[in-house]
Amino acid sequence: MATNEEQIRTLIVRWAKAVHHGDLGAVLADHTEDIVMFDVPPPHQGVRGLDAYRETWPPFFKWQAEGGSFEIESLDVTAGDDVAFAYALLRCGTERDFADNPDNRLRLTLGLRKEAGRWVVTHEHHSFPLTDGATAADPAPDRDRAAAEQDLRRLHQRWFDNTAAKDLDGLMDPIADDVISYEHDQPLQHVGVEAVRKVCKAGLDAAGDSTVTWNVPDLKVLVDGDLAVAWGLNHVQVTPADGQTVDTWSRGTRIFQRRDGAWQMTHQHLSYPYAPATGDARTDLRPQPGRRDQPDEHGR
Repeated sequence: MATNEEQIRTLIVRWAKAVHHGDLGAVLADHTEDIVMFDVPPPHQGVRGLDAYRETWPPFFKWQAEGGSFEIESLDVTAGDDVAFAYALLRCGTERDFADNPDNRLRLTLGLRKEAGRWVVTHEHHSFPLTDGATAADPAPDRDRAAAEQDLRRLHQRWFDNTAAKDLDGLMDPIADDVISYEHDQPLQHVGVEAVRKVCKAGLDAAGDSTVTWNVPDLKVLVDGDLAVAWGLNHVQVTPADGQTVDTWSRGTRIFQRRDGAWQMTHQHLSYPYAPATGDARTDLRPQPGRRDQPDEHGR
């Protein structure tokens, strides 16, 4: 029968291979529901719970698919009867990363406990050593950007869901107190979350009992540290219970800042194209078929 140390070594090697192959199910298999991970990217307080742990891996797999490696170089295990820990060094980076910084390694510490005769991981701690300006081999910035982009896409999806639910408080939740919004209508700018709240409330009130949906089919998101910009064409549909759907498209750009670990919208710019000959807003324009990023100037 394998010793505790041998069982744990097998578990960790199996986990690292699953990470390398992007097998999410196998990555999660030997982790507890109350797993706590201190990862290289934020959040600073750690990732807590198996659901949150699960969400960290797709951005890493995306980075890894572009040529990254995740390979155990050394592994040490110390085990008691019911509690154990292990520490390891891993090659985690691309070939270019290692060409720039060949000695860089990901440091990994694991805490484990035995449940019903089976070893499971309860804690992970990942880190890279801090070097003087030499962070090229550290994939954390790319992982953080990918994770932040996912966070912002989920934020938009919550906006879309809250619009359909006509949940005004939910719509306001990610909007900063000091937001400045350029809305479709006057005045030139709406300053502060309460001003934006009034605009949103007026829109929901005007819809009455109608069904309202909003989405941005080709949403673009760029992240740099604690700043991000998102843009795309807003598609709004209002459908009365006994009437025809009113369908409009407009342009939208939104700026976000990450404050205390949470993304908040600090600026928004909405607009319709206008007809130069008359100065009238063109609310009848539609994206060209197959090219949602380019409205048809003839409204088709």
